[in-house]
Amino acid sequence: MKHNKIITSTAAIIFLIAGLLTFGSSHALAKMAPDFTLTDTNGEEISLSDFKGKVIIVDFWATWCGPCRMEIPSFIELQKQYGDDVVILGVSLDKGGPSAVLPFAEKNGINYPIVYGNNSVTQAYGGIRGIPTTFVIDREFNIQRKYVGYTKHDVFEKDIVAFK
Repeated sequence: MKHNKIITSTAAIIFLIAGLLTFGSSHALAKMAPDFTLTDTNGEEISLSDFKGKVIIVDFWATWCGPCRMEIPSFIELQKQYGDDVVILGVSLDKGGPSAVLPFAEKNGINYPIVYGNNSVTQAYGGIRGIPTTFVIDREFNIQRKYVGYTKHDVFEKDIVAFK
């Protein structure tokens, strides 16, 4: 019995440390952002390149993802604060598409464009293995940062200021 508690405790500590090492982790990339064209919540096609010349935050997320939901108020605030200089672009990976995303977006007052992602887009961005996964793209269309997991508001704000 005591041996099982030790094993369980050790496994929990290892899991916690591994999670802390990847939680909100950032990687500097500085490579050209792969362009894509996807359908938004209004049925219109949006290309990432439509926003070239602005700082773009591309967030791969889903309505059922707790950490994704935690980031949304921050993205709403950043979009309000920086207006035309910054674009937050939510790439929904929900399997339910519009039936899941539209009511969620309306209920939460999302003020930035949301598009419906697909496998080719996730693969173009290195294969999204966990969500949220968020990329910060500078005005020259270079990926400057990649964050996996929940990331705090001030981290994105610092990136916006740095790449503005």
